[in-house]
Amino acid sequence: MTKKPLKILFLAAEAVPFAKVGGLADVAGSLPDAIRALGHDVRLMIPRYGTIRSDQFHFEKIGEPFPIPLGPGEEHVHLIGTTIEGGLPVYLIWNELYFSSRDRVYGFEDDAQRFAVFGRASLAALHLLDWKPDVIHANDWHTGIVPAWLNTAGRRDSFYRDIATLFTIHNLAYQGIAGRLILTFAQMEYLKHLPIEQPGAVNWMAQGIAHADLINTVSKRYAQEILTPEMGMGLAPLLGERQDRLFGVVNGIDYEQWDPATDPNIPHRFDVETLDRRVANKTALQQQARLPVRPDVPLVGMVTRLDEVKGMDLMEPVLEWLLGEERLEGEAQFVLLGTGQPQYHEMFERVQVRFPDRVRAFLKFDGVLARRIYAGADMFLMPSAVEPCGLGQMIAMRYGCVPVVRATGGLADTVADYTAKRGRGTGFTFTDYTPEACQDALERALKVYHKKKAWRRAQKRGMAIDFSWSASAQEYVKLYRRAMKVHGT
Repeated sequence: MTKKPLKILFLAAEAVPFAKVGGLADVAGSLPDAIRALGHDVRLMIPRYGTIRSDQFHFEKIGEPFPIPLGPGEEHVHLIGTTIEGGLPVYLIWNELYFSSRDRVYGFEDDAQRFAVFGRASLAALHLLDWKPDVIHANDWHTGIVPAWLNTAGRRDSFYRDIATLFTIHNLAYQGIAGRLILTFAQMEYLKHLPIEQPGAVNWMAQGIAHADLINTVSKRYAQEILTPEMGMGLAPLLGERQDRLFGVVNGIDYEQWDPATDPNIPHRFDVETLDRRVANKTALQQQARLPVRPDVPLVGMVTRLDEVKGMDLMEPVLEWLLGEERLEGEAQFVLLGTGQPQYHEMFERVQVRFPDRVRAFLKFDGVLARRIYAGADMFLMPSAVEPCGLGQMIAMRYGCVPVVRATGGLADTVADYTAKRGRGTGFTFTDYTPEACQDALERALKVYHKKKAWRRAQKRGMAIDFSWSASAQEYVKLYRRAMKVHGT
C-alpha cells in the first residue's frame, strides 16, 4: 500500500540562496527540495534578515501582520513568501526590530531573544497559512524552542498537539545558552529546568534534544561520538538518556551545483570517462598559485576554516614534513584557501615564506577558487578534530580529488581507507589526532599516487559514489514517519 505524502515544515536560521554562514545553509537550501522531489509537501521557513534584498527575490506579503506572545504582551510580525527554483515554497518571518534591521545572521547580544521570536512566530504563522504540517523539522539551537513549546503548551492545544518533531544537530558546540529570563520573554515560564542546564540558565540545544520526538545528527559516526564525554559538549548524559531516539543521516551535496562535467568555474570540464582532461585543471591551478607547473608532482589542496576544530594545530609539523627534503616519495606542492583565527594566518604565511615554490596560501574566501582546487588538486586534506559531517571530502571525490582525512564524524562515514579496503578504498584515513598519524596517511597516499593505474582506480571509485541528496532525503522521510509514530499520530 502506498503511504500518503507528508506535510513537513523545515525550520532553519539560514538557507541558501537567502542567507549563508555555515553548512546549515547548504543543507536547508538543498534537503527540502530533495524531499519535495519524493512527492511530499515541504515548506521552508527562515527569518527575513536585512541582508536579504527584495530586488533579488520575488516576495509577496501573506495576510496581515499577526501577533505572537512576547514579553509583557505581544509583538507583531509579518510573513512574506516566495518560491525558489524547483517549486519549493519559502516563508520568511519579517520583524524590523529583531531581524530586518540586522546586517548579519548571528553574533548579537540578543540572539536568544531573536530566535525565540522566530520560533514563536513560526508556530503562529501556521494559522495564517491555514496549513498544518505532520512534522516540524527543527535545526540546531535556534529552533530548539519549537519542540520545547510543542511538547509542553502545544500538547494542550488541539491544533498543535498532533504535530511531530525531528530535531537535527548540525553542530553541538553552539547551544544557545541564555539566562532564565528568556522564558519570561518567550512567555514560557512553565518550561522545566533540565538537570544538564547550569543554574539560572536555559540551553536551547538541550531543550530541543529533551523535547523532540526524534533527534538526529548529520552522520552516523557523529551520532555515536556525541554520546561520549569527550565529544558530547556537556550534553552526553542527556543524549544518553535519549539514545533510543538518536539517529545519524549523512548530509548530501547538490549534484547539479557540484558537477565537474558542467561547472562553469573550472577551466576544463571533465567526468569519470574523461579524467585525462583533469590534468589541465591542475596546470591552471599551479599557474594561479604561482607554483612551478609540474604535472608529475603531487598537489595537496585544502579549502577550510582556519580553526582548531578543523585540525589547524596539526598543520605546521605536517607541512614541514611534507615539503621538506627528507621524504622518500619526492617533492610535493600545497595550496590552501581559507580564513579564520589570526595565529593560523600567521602560521601559513610563515610556511609560505619558507617554501615559496611549494606552498601558496590564499587567506580569503573565494568560491570560484575553491572549485578550482577541488578540480585541480590531486589530494584533499581534512585533518579535522571534529567533523559532524563535512562536505569538502564529498565534493573532492565528486571532482576526482582523493581525500586524506581523519576518521571522525562524517569523514569516517564517507571515506573508505585505501589501505584497509583494498579494491574499495576511496581515500586515506587516520585515527589518532597527531601530526605523525596525519603524515602516515599522506605518505600512504603519496606512494599510491606514483602508481598511476591504482590512483586512477581510486579516483574513479570516489567519483562513482552517490553523495546526492536523494539518498539522504529518503532516510529523512523514514525518520519523519518514525517521529509521527513515536508522537502517537
